[in-house]
Amino acid sequence: MGIRNFALVTTILFNAATALAADSAPPVTAERLRAGTEATSDWLMYGGSYANWRYSPLTDITHDNVAKLAPAWIFQTGVPGQFEASPLVADGVMYVTASYDHVFALDAATGDVLWHYEHQMPGDIQICCGPTNRGVALAGNRVYLGTLDAHLVALDRHSGDVVWNIKMDDYAKGYSSTAAPLVVDNKVIIGIAGGEYGARGFIDAYDVATGKRVWRRYTIPTTGEPGVETWAGDSYKTGGGPAWTTGTYDAAAHTLYWAVGNPSPDWNGDSREGDNLYTNAVLALNPDDGTVKWHFQFTPHDVWDYDGNTGVFVIDTEHAEKKVKAVVQPNRNGFLYVLDAASGKFISGSQYVDTLNWAKGLDPNGRPLFDPKFVPLSGGNPAFICPGNVGGQNGSYTAAYSPSTKLLYVPVIESCGKMEKQVAVFVNGTPYWGGGPGLMQGEDGSSYGHLSALDPATGRTVWRYKDEYPLVGGTLATAGGVVFTGNQAGYALAFDDKTGQPLWKFQTGSMIRGQPITYKLQGRQFVAVPSGGGGIAVAIIGEHPKVTKGSALVVFALPQ
Repeated sequence: MGIRNFALVTTILFNAATALAADSAPPVTAERLRAGTEATSDWLMYGGSYANWRYSPLTDITHDNVAKLAPAWIFQTGVPGQFEASPLVADGVMYVTASYDHVFALDAATGDVLWHYEHQMPGDIQICCGPTNRGVALAGNRVYLGTLDAHLVALDRHSGDVVWNIKMDDYAKGYSSTAAPLVVDNKVIIGIAGGEYGARGFIDAYDVATGKRVWRRYTIPTTGEPGVETWAGDSYKTGGGPAWTTGTYDAAAHTLYWAVGNPSPDWNGDSREGDNLYTNAVLALNPDDGTVKWHFQFTPHDVWDYDGNTGVFVIDTEHAEKKVKAVVQPNRNGFLYVLDAASGKFISGSQYVDTLNWAKGLDPNGRPLFDPKFVPLSGGNPAFICPGNVGGQNGSYTAAYSPSTKLLYVPVIESCGKMEKQVAVFVNGTPYWGGGPGLMQGEDGSSYGHLSALDPATGRTVWRYKDEYPLVGGTLATAGGVVFTGNQAGYALAFDDKTGQPLWKFQTGSMIRGQPITYKLQGRQFVAVPSGGGGIAVAIIGEHPKVTKGSALVVFALPQ
């Protein structure tokens, strides 16, 4: 039986159950979204809360008993490709996406399938970096999904039926959507991918009820707009600037913080001299109309594909013995940045990877001091450039922040590369790379990973767990004193949040690429870990020979 037929059958089998659920389950209101993970039975958005901490106040699982964790249920998606999603949970139902834009609604206590939606895509679609989907958003009684053919789809939360389906842009131009949307004030907000095709990036807001577009914020300025002078000639027309990760929202300041990725072409900047705003930056946006309050650029004139699409956190910290609300990001370029959330002013920056040579440091304004010896060259740089383009910390997976310890837990890939510059010719709808990563250390087995606990107030690494395998999965912090993540070899891992002591591991059968979450139902705390490999980063750093390529959601709990 094909997976689509299976979807039809499961929808029929569970229609009665979901109809009952529709009568009893309350809508996901704005108040519930603002509460985030304070309601421990739910996990309502990609980062758990608007601040994007990936933190839960649950304390049932602790450093004393986590070693007893065992699978409570396992759900096989039946879908190949990397499984990078963050599941969501509301009112006892889990909503999880798989590659190729599949959405499953599951009983969060048992794993039983309630419904399944498969988005139908055109046969000529081109996919840059794997067919991943990183998750959905919830609001009211609807589920919101971005798709590989650049559509935004609203589904009925209880049946999986399509409520509306709108086209964001033309997939034939290279546009696609892989990020989980974010719902703020009756608007579904989502960024677009396609920078590898020279497609002009944007962040959109749509009305939750109708799908009508409310505003669009292009990430590359055009003629007459501030920032266009940072592009030589008319290179801004094919400048890229994708926004393929989920943003962060500060309700008190009524401000969105959204990361923007690489310029195009990626590895050859000859035709686009200048800083290339607003690529490799974070934008502070007014969620009402998308206007830019401020910006900060991490890697001006990026020629390393350092991108900048990693998670952004809003935290309260200290600087110069004063309390400050900060925007914090462990950037793919190897530096941890701390910015003033109100102004975007650079507060501090520190190296968090073991090896970094592309820059000699940061100046007082946070601008990198480039080392000209470590830029991509024709035929490849003779020396390894560190970090390589897959990390530091990669936006395909997320760090976590604990307000209990005031530490940021960052999963890291340590892999350098001899990046190569090539001739770049723009053809609409085809890759516009201008080179590639070249020889990567992962190909000779010398890459590795670590989970690092960083103090944003000081930039200090408080502890570090080094793993022989790259850490290519997301991270979860809990008030129980446990941090969860996973590695390329397929192990789900747990650590003491204060010391980094390894406490537990479980072989899931495939590399951990997804984002772990936790929730409490029927008196039990569950930890859900998506397991499934694939994708361009894994192709570059290599796959572990003993790990399968299946895609499964493994949900753990303590024995009853």
